[in-house]
Amino acid sequence: MPANQGERVRRRLSTEERREQLLSVGACLFSENPYDEVWIEQVAEIAGVSRGLLYHYFPNKRDFFAAVVERESERMLRMTAAVPGVPVREQLSIGLDTYLGHVQAHAHGFRAFHRADAAGDQAVRRVYQRALAAQEQQILAALAADPEFGPAFGSAPQVRLAVRGWLAFTTAVCLEWLRDGELAREQVRDLCARALMGVIA
Repeated sequence: MPANQGERVRRRLSTEERREQLLSVGACLFSENPYDEVWIEQVAEIAGVSRGLLYHYFPNKRDFFAAVVERESERMLRMTAAVPGVPVREQLSIGLDTYLGHVQAHAHGFRAFHRADAAGDQAVRRVYQRALAAQEQQILAALAADPEFGPAFGSAPQVRLAVRGWLAFTTAVCLEWLRDGELAREQVRDLCARALMGVIA
């Protein structure tokens, strides 16, 4: 009988796969616990790696949490990118439906992303604020490119403020929706779509 028969064969993860694994574990832990109650040792234990290996990827807890936030921000921006040439009104429902599907499928990461704003570490909060600013700019750019609204509309201070308020509204709605699940996804989508059209009208 071969010496290794019956032993579990484990595939060695690439650097990027390992990093993604660690960030996924972090998103789960940070979504369910306050920042101060998550220990880096927990992440290493759940991922099945040594603390030394984890620190090789992320020098400290602050950098690790910031990476989790940036990961979720990048996902959201890619998912909600505007389609060139398609009117905002036409793609709003489709974009929101896709966004809400992502929120459902990655609830841990979504909670972790928005929990960052409550973290006491100012460096982490700056990452979070940059992420929200990128979302805001993406929406304003889509409005500016739409003939119905135009560049002047997209650059108006009151519109920028309205979009910022809508992002806060949508975040609050999604977090509550994940908590109680009372509304169907289509109902949440329509609620958020009407809210954006209302605030920029």
